[in-house]
Amino acid sequence: MMNFLTPQIVQTALEVGLIYGLVALSLFISFSILDICDLSTDGCYTLGCAVGAVVTIAGHPVLALFASVAAGICSGYITALLQTKFGVQSILAGIIVNTGLYTINLAVMGFSSNLPIFGTDTVFTLVKGISGAAWWQEWSSLIFLALILALVVLFIKWFLGTRLGLSIRATGDSPAMVRASSINPQFTVTVGLCFANAMTGLAGSLIGQYNKTSDINLGTGMVTIALASLIIGETISRKSGNMLWRISCVVLGSCLYRFIISIALRLKVPTEAFKLVSAIIVAIACAAPAAKDQIALQRKKAAAMREHRKMAEEEAK
Repeated sequence: MMNFLTPQIVQTALEVGLIYGLVALSLFISFSILDICDLSTDGCYTLGCAVGAVVTIAGHPVLALFASVAAGICSGYITALLQTKFGVQSILAGIIVNTGLYTINLAVMGFSSNLPIFGTDTVFTLVKGISGAAWWQEWSSLIFLALILALVVLFIKWFLGTRLGLSIRATGDSPAMVRASSINPQFTVTVGLCFANAMTGLAGSLIGQYNKTSDINLGTGMVTIALASLIIGETISRKSGNMLWRISCVVLGSCLYRFIISIALRLKVPTEAFKLVSAIIVAIACAAPAAKDQIALQRKKAAAMREHRKMAEEEAK
């Protein structure tokens, strides 16, 4: 195993895993907290990358992050608007927004399917320029991304503990109860989806500056990747009552997912099979808790049978 996970591979897996962790946290808010299946993630991720790339090329890499967050909020608002005001089902609303974002993303990139970001500063080059030390040059990107994720995780923990955050959590558990408590569930759903898509937009901007390119097909399959990371993280946390631990495990799940993909790359698995690998990871992660319970139940049954046979033998004597 260690032959596959060289220091460079581990570093890259961690860096990309942390960026994907933002998308996994987005699904944590929409899917786990609000109980809404938001399928606009693919298009929103590309939107964040496209907006971030355009602003970065204009010479404002830091502003690009905030612009991508704003773009993600707009995407989340449209998705929420379709659900809350026009009664469109969450899955269909996500599909509609995701489809519309394809053309919008092309327009943002000047109707080009690919937009390179070479020859200009990015947030990663700016951070790397803080110090000329060799260790900083090598690890600055990972430290920067870890700091961003730490701040986001702490902010989510704080936000979900506020009155609005508790209302959003209650909306996912029981909209009827929230409505009976004089809280508008349409407002909480809108805030939750805007918050979730803001993180997706930020992730898109970061991956664009990290890879120094924006591609129209960048977000394809991002829902599957984020869902795999989320399921892995929640399998680790087993939906613990400690919210900070649950949120942190989502990020950990994203990094573990990238490690698995890195190993698959080292094993020379064809890139065409990565979707299958992702599907298998999701299936295993989803089935793991039930499989663990089944194994524990079978062990209890076996122990009970042994005890029964032992008692029967003693009575026979």
